[in-house]
Amino acid sequence: MASPVSPGMVLVFALIVVALLLFVTERIPSDTTALAVLVSLVVFESWTRISATEAIAGFASPATLTIVAMYMLSEGIQRTGLVDRLGEMLEAATGGTERGLLGATVGTTGLAAGVVNNTPIVAVFIPMITDLAGKHGLSPSKFLLPLSYAAMLGGTLTLVGTATNILASDLSRQLLGQPLSMFEFTKLGVVVFLVGAAYLLTVGRWLTPTRIDPDEDLTRSFELENHLVRLVVRESSPLVGLTVEEAVAEMGDDAEDLDVLQIERDGESYLATSTDRQLVAGDLLTVRTTLQVANRAAAYGLRHRHRDEVTEDDLSETPHRGTLAEVVIPGDSRFLGKRLGDSALDDRFDTTVLAVRRGDGVITRDLDDVELRRGDTLLLQTTAGAIAYLADRDEVMVTREAEDPGDLDEAVRAETAPAPLDPRTPVAAGILLAVIVVAALGLFPIVIAALGGVVAMIVTGCLNPTDAYDAVSWNVVFLLAGVLPLGLAMQRTGGDAFLAGLLANSTAVLPLLGVLALVYLVSALLANVITPVATTVLMIPVAVDTATRIGANRLTFLLAVMFAASTAFMTPIGYQTNLMVYGPGGYRFTDYVRVGAPLQLLVTVVTTLGLAAFWGLR
Repeated sequence: MASPVSPGMVLVFALIVVALLLFVTERIPSDTTALAVLVSLVVFESWTRISATEAIAGFASPATLTIVAMYMLSEGIQRTGLVDRLGEMLEAATGGTERGLLGATVGTTGLAAGVVNNTPIVAVFIPMITDLAGKHGLSPSKFLLPLSYAAMLGGTLTLVGTATNILASDLSRQLLGQPLSMFEFTKLGVVVFLVGAAYLLTVGRWLTPTRIDPDEDLTRSFELENHLVRLVVRESSPLVGLTVEEAVAEMGDDAEDLDVLQIERDGESYLATSTDRQLVAGDLLTVRTTLQVANRAAAYGLRHRHRDEVTEDDLSETPHRGTLAEVVIPGDSRFLGKRLGDSALDDRFDTTVLAVRRGDGVITRDLDDVELRRGDTLLLQTTAGAIAYLADRDEVMVTREAEDPGDLDEAVRAETAPAPLDPRTPVAAGILLAVIVVAALGLFPIVIAALGGVVAMIVTGCLNPTDAYDAVSWNVVFLLAGVLPLGLAMQRTGGDAFLAGLLANSTAVLPLLGVLALVYLVSALLANVITPVATTVLMIPVAVDTATRIGANRLTFLLAVMFAASTAFMTPIGYQTNLMVYGPGGYRFTDYVRVGAPLQLLVTVVTTLGLAAFWGLR
């Protein structure tokens, strides 16, 4: 029987509904939404029963600190070159076939994601797999979605595989009196991973679409055929003698939505954003604009060369210092929420945004007004130094970079030599192994073992403090700390008991196994539209209470939510790795439903049966 509804319960449910809407629409960043919920709970303390001290306790919870430490440990491992070496193993194992590359991708990613945070794994593998696919004439779209799914499936192998596992362990400590051990659910994780991998290599391979042509020019893939033009400076042009910046200012409103990309003169090419050369008669300007604006430029002595097609090679060939790069905006980029016109990319980084891919649409006009969102894919004309700087500071994630034809021989030579490993690789790997062993044996809690590993990484020089702090996805940390008191508020006001009563009533029409499957399915669907972290916080207390009411095994029901939250396959917004591959793969929203829905149903059945078999229903 469901619990009676109280005013506090209504208020908490209202906050949850508002938070869900904001999570889905992303009108404000998800971590900001979580902090707003935290503040609201304290403001309405008389109804929510959450004090200020309890509201901010999430920042010091074992789950939060463990996740921070695991981000740092993952960074220490990544800096050794081990993850890059996995890429070389991928290429050696593929044999140049689609099935070979897919199998190597799924296997390597899944196993690595079991011990290292899956976000950096996917970030490193996206450009690596894109390059391998292009080298063998294969579409990257066939591999990037399975890459994300494999990383999610691999996260179910160990306690440190995902942030939701660590959070579930802490909730198990609070609700059941015992945290989850390092390998407590590995036996089921192995089954889920193998079944999921088999699906991705067979049915999933057939369902995954080919959205990106491997041989397609970057300018064409971003639909820029009618937005890149060449203009010749006539002798009579009033712009002669002016710099590019001065010329654009002279054109005033007629230069709106016009970016001069490069100047060609006497066989030499110059990046327009980084040169102060004055225009002379005969200069050939490569411009990003519309055909209408290009035609209006005739009034300023600029002749439009209609038959010239601007390609990827034209914008990246030597001796021109520029290059084209496809990048994704990650969740912790400082560009999030900023208009491109306010980003200072052109002034500070000699970088021009040519187009923005958002979902299955491409934005090529009025770019200055585009407000950047998490997962946006940008085509940039920039310099090698600028793109390296932005990528090193995690402002962007580079997924593809145009090759300079003059550097092809050097690139071929580089591909034949294996990437060198850092001399401290054995130390870093040993530290991570020690953390896992100490936590697995129960010598110390996972949070102490992980923090001790971070100290060891810094003391031994495997990681410096600055890199350690930079490695943490602080938006995830603030999201977690912000939603934890929401789960507590549900318990205090009886919200979890109310929902548990509704689920418990399903026993009238469903067997116990069916109720378990229902809990899993509800959690999985919720994780597909909000964050897995929020799903874990909200649903685990409900699942445990439901199990108590119907006399079921509480651990079984807790694990059902944990597995469900880690496997949100059906939308690009449910899990961060899904969003990371959205733009580079050229996917549509429906592709996630097409490939992910059958996998979601398959994993629901396998996990539910596995939970019943390994832990029992009562």
